[in-house]
Amino acid sequence: MCDLKYCKSSTLDEVESDIVEVKTVWPKRRVKTSEFHINWAANGEARFHENCWTQIISSIKRNIRSAFKFSAQEKTLVKEAEKTAEFRNAHKKIIEEAKHVSDLIKSSEHCVAFTGAGISTSAGIGDYRGKSGKWTEMDQNEIDVDHLLSDRIEHTPSKKAKLQTEEKVMEEAEEDGVPYEALRPTYTHEALHKLMTDRYLKYIISQNGDGLHGLSGVQSDKISELHGNVFLEICEKCKRQYNRSFYVMDDVGSQYFEELDDNGKTDIKKPKYAVKCKKCGLSHRTGRKCESKGCSGYLQDSIINFRDLLDDHIFKQAEVNSEKCDLMLCLGTTLTVTPASDLVEKIKKPQRYVICNRQLTDKDSACSSTDKDGNIQGSRIFGDCDTFFKELMKNILDAEELKKWESERSDRMKVYDSQRTQA
Repeated sequence: MCDLKYCKSSTLDEVESDIVEVKTVWPKRRVKTSEFHINWAANGEARFHENCWTQIISSIKRNIRSAFKFSAQEKTLVKEAEKTAEFRNAHKKIIEEAKHVSDLIKSSEHCVAFTGAGISTSAGIGDYRGKSGKWTEMDQNEIDVDHLLSDRIEHTPSKKAKLQTEEKVMEEAEEDGVPYEALRPTYTHEALHKLMTDRYLKYIISQNGDGLHGLSGVQSDKISELHGNVFLEICEKCKRQYNRSFYVMDDVGSQYFEELDDNGKTDIKKPKYAVKCKKCGLSHRTGRKCESKGCSGYLQDSIINFRDLLDDHIFKQAEVNSEKCDLMLCLGTTLTVTPASDLVEKIKKPQRYVICNRQLTDKDSACSSTDKDGNIQGSRIFGDCDTFFKELMKNILDAEELKKWESERSDRMKVYDSQRTQA
């Protein structure tokens, strides 16, 4: 059901309707919901037809004639909800776009995928943005909506509070999800590997540190994991790399330094090997040592924390492939984390983008650019990556090959299981 009380067609048909889902910061004190034009759920969530949501936003932002007028209180709730908006295309549109994107991929000479957290949510990793995202949750926890409703003033978390929020979000997101060792590649991960095996996809640039691309079979020379990998540790002396079956990070050492910085004291005992990083303020040492003869250097995790610099070689490989790219698939990302997101600007002209996620991005308009003959050169899909790729692969593989590949997932799962220490 559409939650706009004045919707003329209250049914939300996911096959036929474009849908918007939002979540506002619900006040602790009682409010007169009978005067509201939206049927807000008790937790502040609401769902609408996209055109109904557009009408709502227009009504609160512009002095236009409308069938209804929002109270100052509900305007505040809508403004907070707007920050979390997630869009979902009608399934019939996803089917249409999948056919179009398959043609783009088949005509591409150097197709590159740029992936974010959204491709791993179905595996159990929490997203960062949108109505259920960790950054959204933490931002909303900073807001005293009762104060906003009474004084109707704008509130933005301080820069210091925002920085502290972002520094802790990765760790807290992990705690809310499943152990990294229990994560398995999603349909999207497997489809990208299949596209690479069949030589449609040439390279992957990923902002994810979950190791799922590698687990799906993507070779290390075909991917730049810009923010590191929780299964990879590196000798700080000889730089030898170790790909592990287990989560390598030492959270105790990092928590020791974090609590000491935040509170001036801590009850956590500092591990003997822990060393505070001058950039991020945490500890990268894992507690293990290099096995190379005559080295015995300490091993470090490869994760890029806030204020850490990206690895030069990894970023350079991503840059080289971006400059070769004639079609970039941007999947499960809002393209906001720099300098990683700057890579999407480096692709060859005419720049062709396919973007699939549930939130708006600054590159959305580029997806509808046309060539000299008026043909659309990209595609913008609002929805889950798995849903889109299930339709896309129907157009990439013939029916028999698709059936065989999908039926082999259970066998692939056994291989994945053998490569991970059971949590």
